[in-house]
Amino acid sequence: MSTPTTFADNRALPVHRWFRFPAGYSGTWVTDYLRELGPAGQVLDPFAGCGTTPLAAQQGGWVSIGIEAHPFLARVARAKLAWTASPAALRKSAATAVAHAKPNHAAPEPPLLTRCYDAVTLAELRGLQAVVDESADELLWLALVAILRSCSHAGTAPWQYVLPERRKGRVAAPSAAFLAQVAAMADDMEALQSSVGIPVAAQVADGDARTCDVVADGWADAVVTSPPYANNFDYADAARLEMCFLGGADGWGDLSELRRTLTRSCSQQVGRVAVTPLLEDPSVAPIRGELVAVYDALRAERASRAGHKAYDVMVAAYFVDMAATWQALRRVCRRDATVCMVVGDSAPYGVPVPVERWLGELALAAGFSSWSFEKVRDRNVKWRNRKHRVPLHEGRLVVT
Repeated sequence: MSTPTTFADNRALPVHRWFRFPAGYSGTWVTDYLRELGPAGQVLDPFAGCGTTPLAAQQGGWVSIGIEAHPFLARVARAKLAWTASPAALRKSAATAVAHAKPNHAAPEPPLLTRCYDAVTLAELRGLQAVVDESADELLWLALVAILRSCSHAGTAPWQYVLPERRKGRVAAPSAAFLAQVAAMADDMEALQSSVGIPVAAQVADGDARTCDVVADGWADAVVTSPPYANNFDYADAARLEMCFLGGADGWGDLSELRRTLTRSCSQQVGRVAVTPLLEDPSVAPIRGELVAVYDALRAERASRAGHKAYDVMVAAYFVDMAATWQALRRVCRRDATVCMVVGDSAPYGVPVPVERWLGELALAAGFSSWSFEKVRDRNVKWRNRKHRVPLHEGRLVVT
């Protein structure tokens, strides 16, 4: 299949583009891949994120369940699934919300917000929030959180970390940005409703990929997903601005509880985790020798580096979590099911980690019969400002 897997095309896809979260993958690729699998059935995404797989599955007639451990992202995904609502009603509700919104100078505001917004802008956003909350309309809620970054003078890094010290040249006005966002959403709804017709069932549940508790045994004909990469990206922190605005997280410490619920893929999640139980966990027995060798190499690098990031413990915890995920997937998959994961390898501190091979071996240990890997693109090939020069790649891991 030639369709790229990166999130870039989601910026132009109806509904997918309603909330930009680049730690994702291509909705077009999911649609094409499901078409290749044959007659529509039931597809699971245990790392649903903002709902890429459930949305694409609807367009192909596949019944879908998404599981997402990050409560904010799960709510975004569920709001996107409301694209079947009336576009005219959404436009009317948005106009009413703007007409009734009054600046609300709430005090005191969290420090992160006062660093990212001037007082007038923040008061206007709070006024919109009050009427949106009263409406209980999830599409209006999504439109509001989707404009929070464009209305902030703070800069954002490519992976969406907020940089309050870096100022943007253009800042959107809240009411105008809100109405423009709703207009774009309503246009997408009309276009998709006219092309898809009556959509099949799709849902996104709060849950944990390591257990898949919300899915019945043998439910899935296919699994299409992209797990977190073991590359130290902090998914809890990536949406901190939005969660802070909504009242869910202010400072760094407020994210600790959320980090404990997510698959461990960054060093911030393993600060106090004992490594011996991880390395001795029976689930990683097929890769234990190599895992211990990588752990030892990372531990040695950690001792010599400034910052002393716990990449050594992170890698061990990541594969214990992914081993649990494979065991859960084996339970929920039918006998002839296919699992396709978009995965990328890793090299923290420049120490290579053969992610796709280790994941494939853990899948076999969980009861799957075979695995193969197809590289889609190279990563980490532009050396400027990189922490290491180990070439990386991304591709599709297919397990049967």
